[in-house]
Amino acid sequence: MTQLSNPLRQFFRQPAIYLKLPSAGRFWPAGSLDLPDNGELPIYPMTAIDEITYRTPDALFNGQAVVSVIQSCVPAIKNAWHVPNIDVSPLLIAIRIASYGHDMSLNTTCPACSHEEEYSVDMRTVLDYIKSPDFSQTVNYGDLEIIFRPVNYEQQNQSSISQFEQQKILAALPASDLPDEEKMNRLTQAMKVITDLTINIVSQSIAAIRTPNSAVTDVVQIEEFLRNCESKIYNQIREHVISLRQQSEIPPMKIKCSECENEFNQPIDLDIANFFASAS
Repeated sequence: MTQLSNPLRQFFRQPAIYLKLPSAGRFWPAGSLDLPDNGELPIYPMTAIDEITYRTPDALFNGQAVVSVIQSCVPAIKNAWHVPNIDVSPLLIAIRIASYGHDMSLNTTCPACSHEEEYSVDMRTVLDYIKSPDFSQTVNYGDLEIIFRPVNYEQQNQSSISQFEQQKILAALPASDLPDEEKMNRLTQAMKVITDLTINIVSQSIAAIRTPNSAVTDVVQIEEFLRNCESKIYNQIREHVISLRQQSEIPPMKIKCSECENEFNQPIDLDIANFFASAS
C-alpha cells in the first residue's frame, strides 16, 4: 500500500535562522555532523514535544533534554552527545532565537543598592561575542608539547553530574549524625573523587602529547601521565585548560542601574530549564 504524502507537510516548521559554529565543524567525530558546504547550520524552532522534553526533570539532569532538543531543532546534528563544548551555548542560543525571537528578558539586582530591574537582551549580539579559543596554542615543557582540544557535551555532562553528586555529599556531612571519624572518611573519599574527576576532564582536553620520538593520543596513557608528572607541569596544563574554557564563555552583560547609576556585570544564565522557560 502506497503511503500518501501528508498535505500538511508544506506547513511544517522551517529553518528560522542559520548558525556558523565556533568550531567550524572541527573536533566533531565522523558521522556526528552533516555540515553544509557554506558552514551554516539551519536552525528550526522547537516543537511542542521539545518544550515538554526540557521541562522533564530527569531529562534535564542527565543531559538528555539538551541532546533531544538540539537534534530536533538542528537535524544536521546526528549525535548531540558529541557536540564540542564550545558549540553548545551558541546552539542553545540559536534554538531560542528561532523559537521565541531574539529578545530575552533578564532580571537583575544591583549589588550596590539592591534595586531589582528587568532588562531586554538581544541574543544575536550575545551570539556575536562567542568565539572559539585558539586550540593551536600548545603548552611546552622540556621535550614535551601538549596539544589541546575541547571536550564534548557528553564528557562535560558526566563530569558535572558526578561533581554535583559529590558536592551534595559534602554539603550534607556537617548536619549528619555520623561519628566524626566516619564524616572524615566520607569527606576524604568525596574530595578524592572530585580530584579524580578534575584529572579526568583535563586528560580528555588533551588531543596529544608529543615527545621527541612519538605522539601519544591514548587518553588512558595521558591520564596516567597527569597522575604521575610533576605538579608544576600538571598545574600549567590545568591552567591552560581553564583558560581555554573561559575564552569560550559568554561574557557578562554590563548593566547600569537606573536607581543609583552603578555599573555592574550581569552573567547570562544558560541553564536550559530557566533559559527556555523565560520565553514561555
